[in-house]
Amino acid sequence: MEKLYARVSAISGYVPEKKLTNADLEKMVDTNDEWIKTRTGIKERRILEDGKATSDLAFPVVIDLCKQKGISPEDIECIIVATTTPDMFFPSTSNLVAYKSGAKNAWTFDLMAACSGFLFALNTGANLIASGRYKKVIVIGADKMSSIVDYTDRNTCVLFGDGAGGVLLEPTTKVTGIVDSILRVDGVGKDFLYMKAGGSQRPSSIETVTNKEHFIFQEGTTVFKYAVKAMADVSYEMMQKHNLQADDVKYLVPHQANLRIIKATADRMGLDMDKVMINIEKYGNTTAATIPLCLWEWKDKLKNGDNLILASFGAGFTWGSIFLKWDL
Repeated sequence: MEKLYARVSAISGYVPEKKLTNADLEKMVDTNDEWIKTRTGIKERRILEDGKATSDLAFPVVIDLCKQKGISPEDIECIIVATTTPDMFFPSTSNLVAYKSGAKNAWTFDLMAACSGFLFALNTGANLIASGRYKKVIVIGADKMSSIVDYTDRNTCVLFGDGAGGVLLEPTTKVTGIVDSILRVDGVGKDFLYMKAGGSQRPSSIETVTNKEHFIFQEGTTVFKYAVKAMADVSYEMMQKHNLQADDVKYLVPHQANLRIIKATADRMGLDMDKVMINIEKYGNTTAATIPLCLWEWKDKLKNGDNLILASFGAGFTWGSIFLKWDL
């Protein structure tokens, strides 16, 4: 049997209509537009309306992917949802996405790796395809980060937005699609970026709510230092592994956490910024959704055979890179 690769055969994204601009945040906390743009590159972010959840961001992606391919959601065999903000602990968000989209024949599961979630899920989906058992796997990164942001904390509330993006993976015998991955975790970031309460270690209580322990906590300086090195190094490592020079890479597709981290990664790879996908100014950090949203927005600029390096860094710490050869 010939070796199978997972090809990205369709891509879609979804962001809410509501915008939260830097000007809006100036009215909420002690900050200003120039401070936010200088340190993060963000001008605005999208916010999902109250009463709706992560699955409401993700299920339109499934429907659109199927529409693009002229297939039914019932043809989908597996759905993987990477998210840090599940609708609830159980049932899984992917279960609800399958229900809402009509993918009644798919088995599904959630994957949690913070901002690296989409890359971890993409690698997992690619392996399902490569096994030969599955021919149509959907991988989605989706987060309603506004649900765990403290809008009185000026250090974190300026960073995050809501959104979803996803791909349909199908098999091919060509050396294309997801060619290779380097994925890593180390656990040393557990004290620097987390949500303290709500899990089995510190269950929800009146005390945890009063102490605002269900919101994101980030020690920004430490996270920045680790992110700059890890994301840049792993992207360069992928280039070296496949003997890729800067001219061989069409685009770097980085996690959209901070413009300075993105620039540092591009510099390490020897890439000019015109070869980097950046949409952080419009959406902020949508966690697991940032990379697929970039691919969705740039799809009309891509040609078959283009070499893309996907790179991420997230809480834990988690980080990684995927070598994707475009073949839509």
